[in-house]
Parts: sequence; structure tokens; C-alpha cells
Amino acid sequence: MNYQSIVTEIDGAVGILSLMKPERHNAFDETLISEITAGLRQLEDDRRVRVVIISAAGKSFCAGADLNWMKRAAAASDDENLADARRLGELLSTLNSLSKPTIARVHGPAYGGGVGLIAACDIAIASYDAIFSLSEVKLGLIPAVISPYVLAAIGERHARRYMLSAERFSAAEAYRIGLVHEIVPGIEQLDDAIAELVDTLLKNGPRAQAECKALIRVVAGQPIDDATIEETVRRITYVRASPEGREGLAAFLDKRRPDWQLDDEAL
Repeated sequence: MNYQSIVTEIDGAVGILSLMKPERHNAFDETLISEITAGLRQLEDDRRVRVVIISAAGKSFCAGADLNWMKRAAAASDDENLADARRLGELLSTLNSLSKPTIARVHGPAYGGGVGLIAACDIAIASYDAIFSLSEVKLGLIPAVISPYVLAAIGERHARRYMLSAERFSAAEAYRIGLVHEIVPGIEQLDDAIAELVDTLLKNGPRAQAECKALIRVVAGQPIDDATIEETVRRITYVRASPEGREGLAAFLDKRRPDWQLDDEAL
């Protein structure tokens, strides 16, 4: 598929979606948002892909909203702005609900919606030069569409500070508050860390990883009551009886590497 603002590529079992608007610091506009959503669905449907990496060209990961897009939004009708917001909501929901593990490869500035993109990924690794900001209130706006993912990543207390202040914060602070999982000195180390993580992810059952993601979405924030306990019991029973579950246990007992089958049931 031909895109204007992104590139998708497949390297073995890894799908890479790269934001390719370096001259605009990979800032969001309607085209970029729609193409990221389409690219994610393309990688989700590709049976070869087991891990998806979100990357970016140029000096910035994603500088939030594109200025020209914001100018158009200022002149747009309420219905047009609503449709715009829904497209961003669809993008983040698609990324968040992808069945395959997702990794954000973060360098340089990540502002506004760029922070939402990171928060919606399963894992985020950043270089020391990364800098972050939930900058919306500086423009008299609010980070509404990204808020569920940001709150899930950094919690309410940190969200209160950074959503209200719009201050910039470092990669070290992003690590401290849970927005990123690991920080490394530079781009070379960033790629090395991601390669090591990908190797680790590929050792595990693809169906189990998809089921883990579904489990987290269902259980997160729920009380530990009888209904939640029953849900977890049913899920492990279902997975344990699956072909992948049986293969994983057999491989462990036989002291061999599992033979994960990438069939329709496993993805």
C-alpha cells in the first residue's frame, strides 16, 4: 500500500511503522492519523508479523498537532472537529487493542498526541535526548482523546501535574513516572535495546501474548471480586487447553524450544 506520511516494512517477524514527516516533526494531521491507523491494521492482518514497532524519521518522534491542521480545525465546523477527534480516537484505540506486542521507539520531542501514541503502545524505549510534554493547555486545549492511555501509563497523580502545567520533562522523568520502560544513551543503543527486546518477545507464544493483552484490558481497574476471579479462571482454562498452551507445556517438560505455530487460531 502506498502512503504519503508513513512507511511500513516487514523484517522477519517484525513489522515497522515509521512516521515519515521529518520536515514537520512528524506532527499529526488528518492524513498522518488516517495512514497510521491503516498501517497498523495492515500489520495486524499480516500473518508474518509478530511484533510491531512504531518509529519516526528525523529529529522528532511526534510534535503533537501540525500547525496547518490546527489552523484548519480553528475554521472548521463542530461536526468537522468532531470527525477529526474521532479519527484520532480510532487511531489510539486501534494501537491499544492490537493483538501483537507493540514497541514505541522514541527519540527527540514527543508532545501532545505523540505522548498518547507512546502511552498506547505496550512497551516504550527512549533515548536520553527524548523530551516530552502534554502541551495542550498552552493552546487553550485539553488532552482529552489521549487521556485514557496517558492515565493508564503514568497514573492520575502525575497526569495532574503534567496536563495542568504543560511543562516539558526529560526521558529520565518519563522513566520515573512510567511513560517509558527503559532509557538508553543514543540511537545505536536504542536500536540494540529494541532488538534485544524483540528477541525476547519472539520466544513466547503469540496466542498467549494476544490473550495477555486481552486479559489486561478486561482486568485492569476491576475489583478483585468473584466475577473477576471467575473471569481469570475461565481465561487460563481456555488457554491451557489450546494447541499453543499444550505445546508450551510439552516443550517445557521435554526441555526443548516450543514450536509456535502461526496459524489463524494463534493470532
